[in-house]
Amino acid sequence: MIITDRPADPRHQPGRWLALSVLVLAVLLVAVDATVLGLATPFLSEDLKPSGTQLLWIGDIYSFVIAGLLVSMGSLGDRIGRKKLLLTGAVAFGAVSVLNAYATSPEMMIVARALLGVAGATLMPSTLALIRNIFHDPRERSLAIGIWGAAASAGAAVGPVVGGFLLEHFWWGSVFLINLPVMAVLVVVGVKLLPESKNPAPGPWDMRSVLLSLVGIVGVVYAIKEAAAHGMRWDIAAAAVVGVGALIVFVRRQLTIRYPLLDMRLFRNRGFSGAVLADLLTILGLSGLVFFLSQYLQLVQGRGPLEAGVAELPAAVGAVTAGLLAGRAARRFSVRLVVAGGLAGVGLATAALVLLSENTGYPLLGGVLLVVGVGAGFSFTVTADVILSSVPKEQAGAASAVSETAYELGAALGIALLGSIVTGVYRGFPTPAGVPAETASAAHESLGGAVEAAGAVPGHQAAELVAAAQEAFVHGLRIAAGAGAAVLLATSVVAWFLLRGQKLEEEVEKQPSSVR
Repeated sequence: MIITDRPADPRHQPGRWLALSVLVLAVLLVAVDATVLGLATPFLSEDLKPSGTQLLWIGDIYSFVIAGLLVSMGSLGDRIGRKKLLLTGAVAFGAVSVLNAYATSPEMMIVARALLGVAGATLMPSTLALIRNIFHDPRERSLAIGIWGAAASAGAAVGPVVGGFLLEHFWWGSVFLINLPVMAVLVVVGVKLLPESKNPAPGPWDMRSVLLSLVGIVGVVYAIKEAAAHGMRWDIAAAAVVGVGALIVFVRRQLTIRYPLLDMRLFRNRGFSGAVLADLLTILGLSGLVFFLSQYLQLVQGRGPLEAGVAELPAAVGAVTAGLLAGRAARRFSVRLVVAGGLAGVGLATAALVLLSENTGYPLLGGVLLVVGVGAGFSFTVTADVILSSVPKEQAGAASAVSETAYELGAALGIALLGSIVTGVYRGFPTPAGVPAETASAAHESLGGAVEAAGAVPGHQAAELVAAAQEAFVHGLRIAAGAGAAVLLATSVVAWFLLRGQKLEEEVEKQPSSVR
């Protein structure tokens, strides 16, 4: 046996790229699951017959739970081991997917979606934290993060395509059962290939902080979404007050206890804070628009679920390509140029949607989606790299969770703020003469409601009702596109200043001495 203090070269350690492929599987799964339910909702509604409130909870509870538990699960992974948490969460995700597929009542479906959110919250922070600990060469880590981000983008785009195919050939539960073979491969291969990593001196997991984080995030996200959908009521205001209050207490507790769930000192790093803020505002500017663009393709332009999913693929192609090149571009030029430039491109492409009409040709839409994908791919990949490289390896799980929480909050805010613009404009459209009041009321709830309500009136009235609803929806979408573009362009300017002087790491991290 020869003892040497010469550090092992991480670039010569085998298996790290195979380990990355396992992490990519987990990312793909979560991304696909986040988008596939939207297509299955009409079929699920017909079978389980949920009330309007139950249907909203079926759609929202997954994201509520994930958002509320991300920080807690990221911190738990730092304590018990990221591999252990990832594989345990993967098994749970597969098992609960079966429960979702065979749900027999709205109540059972709501519980199943909540449990799926708990399992999903273990996966995303663990994957990014493991990348931080597997890849010690900063250039390789940048490429690995690019592949990780590309998988997330591809999964979000493939979800509607896969979902559309399954729904055209099988029953709605099949969109959940596709999780099982992926999870099986992930667990079997992950046991062998993934290295374990955790904080060597983490301290106890503070349950009071876990509860405060859960109540705070869920309260805020719930209040934002509900206020956008139904306007401000006393119960929504109460949820907002409780959520904000819980978050204030959470932050104060993290600053005073010996072993915080989240080290608030991370936010003193300008690069870390700037990257998190850029992510939140970017998702805010994009999410509401992307959500309503799917409805535009199906309910205005008459595309089927599968065709609409395929139509959105240029965004994924652009994001995947840019993600793989982002690290190299940031080192050759600068972090702030790549992030701010990418966001400016996304903002300008989004601004082009103010020209949208009911008959807009696909070349414009496809071009906009491609540019959005490229810009977002550059920005998100580099900000993820900045976030991970700004913190010690021991806190990689918590830092990754902050990044993911910013996405969830941004999505909630985006759908709420931009969605309220679309909904507000839409609900003001004039009802054609002769349409019964009950039908008109249903039509003003949503564009999907208008298309369904039109079936209850004579042919010429139905055509006029749908045309008026579509025109109002597109008008609202144009205004929301302008607002989203303004947010994205402003975020580009903010990123330019906050990321000033920020660089990606160049030197390979030194490893502990090896025993041979």
